[in-house]
Amino acid sequence: MFHWLEKNPFFFAVGVFLVIAFAGLIEILPNFAEASRPVVGLKPYTVLELAGKEVYKKDNCIACHSQLIRPFKSETDRYGQYSLSGEYAYDRPFLWGSKRTGPDLHRVGNYRSTDWHENHMWDPKSVVPQSIMPAYKHMFTNLADIDTAYAEALTVKKVFNTPYDAPNGTKLGTLDEGRAGALEEAKAIAADMKNQEVKDAVAAGKIPEIVALIAYLNRLK
Repeated sequence: MFHWLEKNPFFFAVGVFLVIAFAGLIEILPNFAEASRPVVGLKPYTVLELAGKEVYKKDNCIACHSQLIRPFKSETDRYGQYSLSGEYAYDRPFLWGSKRTGPDLHRVGNYRSTDWHENHMWDPKSVVPQSIMPAYKHMFTNLADIDTAYAEALTVKKVFNTPYDAPNGTKLGTLDEGRAGALEEAKAIAADMKNQEVKDAVAAGKIPEIVALIAYLNRLK
């Protein structure tokens, strides 16, 4: 048989290709499957973080900011460790982006604080004088849609088996429990903010969009 293959270059080439392709699949697929699993310690988004993610999408932050650090020294020096596929296990949809008018935000939670985000969203030039980003003052009065965020969390729990309510994981519970959890998380964020109207709103049981957005940005580490 092998003598026959040696005398037929076309079939020999096909055979070599098939062997190499099969070996490649055996080598690549298990590693790909492993890399796509959630990284150790990764938890599903909280209801408040999901509400903030919706604000991020609604106000089109993805048009100017990516969330994907490539394994190049120039990027890791500026933004931190390059992104791993397992870090996006609970992202639906992914917000990788393709344009960087502003910096990449995938590790922004490691080097920016709640106070910084508050000042930046109110008046970008107050913290980055050369910034061309517009102010987002409407986020300080618009209220986050907590019920829709809860519905999203419940959907991915049922459809994609996202491990909400797992031991030592992100708690979801009932709608009322989801609202209560979001409010408690919002209170912790508002405590680090200066805007009194935001503080008063959270104290009254309301959650402005800026609080939800900061919860989401603080999550990005």
